[in-house]
Amino acid sequence: MRFNSWPYSAQWRFILLCMVTALPLGFSIFHQQTDFQDLVIWANEGGDKVTRDELRASTAPSAVLNSVWDGSRIAVFGARNEVVAFNLVLEAPRHPVEVTNIRFNSLTGADGFVIGSAENHDLFDWTERNIELFFVGYLEIRGLSTLGYAVYDERHIPVRFQRPWTGKGQGLGRWENRPDHNKFYPDIAIPLELVPEFDIPQGHNQSIWVDVYIPKEAPPGLYRGALVVTAGNNTHEIPVELTIRDFTLPDIPVSQTMVYVGYHDINLRYLGTEDPLLGTPDAALSRLILDRHFMLAHRHRLSLIGAGEFADDDTKAAPAPEWLSRLDGSLFQPTNGYDGPGVGTGNGIYSIGTYGNWDWRNDGETEMHRLTDAWVEWFETTAPTTEFFLYLIDESTDYAQTERWARWIEENPGPGSRLMSLATLFRLDATEYVPSLDIPAIIAGSGIPEKWAAIAQGYISAPDKRLYYYNGFRPGSGSFTIEDDGVALRELAWGQYKLSIDRWFYWESTYYHDIHCGTGQTNVFQSARTIGYSGNFDPILGETGCSYGNGEGVLFYPGTDSIYPGESYGVEGPFASLRLKYWRRGIQDVDYLALASAIDPVRVSQIVQEIVPRALWEYGAEDPDEPTWIRTDISWSADPDVWENARAELADIIESGQ
Repeated sequence: MRFNSWPYSAQWRFILLCMVTALPLGFSIFHQQTDFQDLVIWANEGGDKVTRDELRASTAPSAVLNSVWDGSRIAVFGARNEVVAFNLVLEAPRHPVEVTNIRFNSLTGADGFVIGSAENHDLFDWTERNIELFFVGYLEIRGLSTLGYAVYDERHIPVRFQRPWTGKGQGLGRWENRPDHNKFYPDIAIPLELVPEFDIPQGHNQSIWVDVYIPKEAPPGLYRGALVVTAGNNTHEIPVELTIRDFTLPDIPVSQTMVYVGYHDINLRYLGTEDPLLGTPDAALSRLILDRHFMLAHRHRLSLIGAGEFADDDTKAAPAPEWLSRLDGSLFQPTNGYDGPGVGTGNGIYSIGTYGNWDWRNDGETEMHRLTDAWVEWFETTAPTTEFFLYLIDESTDYAQTERWARWIEENPGPGSRLMSLATLFRLDATEYVPSLDIPAIIAGSGIPEKWAAIAQGYISAPDKRLYYYNGFRPGSGSFTIEDDGVALRELAWGQYKLSIDRWFYWESTYYHDIHCGTGQTNVFQSARTIGYSGNFDPILGETGCSYGNGEGVLFYPGTDSIYPGESYGVEGPFASLRLKYWRRGIQDVDYLALASAIDPVRVSQIVQEIVPRALWEYGAEDPDEPTWIRTDISWSADPDVWENARAELADIIESGQ
């Protein structure tokens, strides 16, 4: 119906036109009354997590304005060879909403260059898949993750789970006084192709996560497209703008990582057996599924370890054959469906005997020399660009034994002396007891600033030593828990850069079976808790027991689940968690920091200090004898826009030096 056909004066027609154009996106004067306000749409950068029950835009449209969303348009920026992301939020404030289609296939630059995705593509073929959409799955937070932070100080706990507190973080109240208790948090990134239609219950929202990979050959400038949502009889078109900055991120990230992936856990979920027989179709399928974990990790700029390490022979001194393509980079090629960051670059890291799983530990120094010689010869001949080490032992305080093994390697008269040794240690000052150890992977986040800084500098400056950090624990760094802030893993990468940590190690990514606490197989699509719990409910902590953790050890969700077939999507490969995407954001930020520092190191140092005033041991400790005991708030902002403003300034610095 046209305005000029209405029986109203020109003045009234003008007033009505103003009313229509002023309505928030998702509202329409033409809707029938039953459709009015049925779908309200907005977006954010993703780092501000939106729980399933929130109706932010429906209640206060101006309150959701942010660096990505101006009330009607989505605008993001990035460099070539970068994955940029945003989170689309669909709210159903008044009635249930049936979403029947979401389309966002292309962004077009002024010169006609198109960034897009072909329709009907394979989920694990990224050669024509530069734009990816994900239906976000939610998990209920029923208790606090004591693996990610201590609970004696409320300020250690993510702010949306803090009780009211006084003094030095002394809390008041119960579990119900934690604002987000029992709320459903976003974490599972299910490819939208698998959930093309869905319902949003009244009073809830649904997030759609969007990743856009910017090809290396894309010209800089402004790109435009539209994201179209069809709900019921209504179609909503949201403009999307991408500004490509005039620089390219490196294929090998400055922020180096390693993440364990479980061979047996994956096989059991996908195949129903932990150890498929060699030469069988199940063995071939197992390799395909594991390779897809490596490719998905590579897309997120992460490096994996574990996953069936050793060759099946008596040498004990070579990786399994399927590792060669992962190490030399041939797995990450378009011929295998891979495109995106790091095409043709290898995994970069290999762990021999992860978690102390090497069976010659009791065979003496002579056998240690023989096998370390063989490992070094294999790598220097076959995969010379790969960093590799022998994982001596995990979280042990038997320092004499750890030192003995490390010294055996160090005193090897042959090439084996070049094999680095690694052990996870609870404290950085524990390295005083293992001077021959090449790579301490430190668990404790806080420490004694002057002492720990001096120890760290000794490892960082030594050409034959490395310093790794292990997992994440607030307030020293962001944590990997589902309920932590979306910027938590972004901060982790910045803290790693600030203190020159060589590599960040996360303990597991496919921890589907809780063997540590004996709670059995976890339904990871229904339970946020992945470790701990003995049926206890604490009036302050909620569900608790035995190292309770939400999302701990699970960064990939199984595309096929033989243990819980009702949750299975029948896909021969994994789904990413949103935490992988938050970590990737921080890793890419660090590439910005490195590029900008080459141009203006003084200002970049200031930016790092402004964004992460304190990290790890810089927090200090209450008691020198117990460096993990600390009372303080985190030093960084939980507001993603603070981080985005810093990233924009870094981009300006980089472009100024082109």
